[in-house]
Amino acid sequence: MKIDILTIFPEMFKPFISESIVGRAVKENLVEINIHNIRDYSKDPHKKVDDYGYGGGKGMVLMPQPIFDAVDDLKTDDSIVILMTPQGEKYSQKKAYDLKDKKHLILICGHYEGFDERIRTLADAELSIGDYVLTGGELASMVITDSIVRLIPGVIKEESHLNESFNDGLLDYPVYTKPVSFRGMDVPEVLLSGHHANIDKYRYEESLKRTKARRPDLLEGENYE
Repeated sequence: MKIDILTIFPEMFKPFISESIVGRAVKENLVEINIHNIRDYSKDPHKKVDDYGYGGGKGMVLMPQPIFDAVDDLKTDDSIVILMTPQGEKYSQKKAYDLKDKKHLILICGHYEGFDERIRTLADAELSIGDYVLTGGELASMVITDSIVRLIPGVIKEESHLNESFNDGLLDYPVYTKPVSFRGMDVPEVLLSGHHANIDKYRYEESLKRTKARRPDLLEGENYE
């Protein structure tokens, strides 16, 4: 997979693409991630990429020319262009699975007061990571990139993400490690029993209990017993 990210703050991405699981995936050539400075495509002598919006109002708006030229330069027949915007579809684990099978993603990071409306015509999808507003789309693009890269075969063990929250519509069950007893809190005996059927039953019941308590919306229309 290849991921191209368009931003006016490319320095933000250096540690992201060089550290941890994402960094290892890049080093092992399991994914190619390229960061592009939108200003490099500006035809303005001062590399300007934003201006005041017509009709008045506070804040600056990203201009279409640099972003259109950047997408024209990077896009191929296999490309999916995604706009990072709080107005977009709310991102989900299901969407991460859908995107991990794409050959090429182009993520466009918004900033300031948003995009010139005509930039939306470039996008195959508009995504939001939640009902709140960030100073720009950089952090959102990192979240989406991270969630996709970890699903690419070979990046982490498949069993590590098959039982995670949201994969079966439920939140993940509680997990424990050493010591068995810590400050009066003990690991549930069933997890120490070695009885795999009982452990599976316990984990399912705990997942269901946790989902009912924390995210009952995930259970709407579903039949869990």
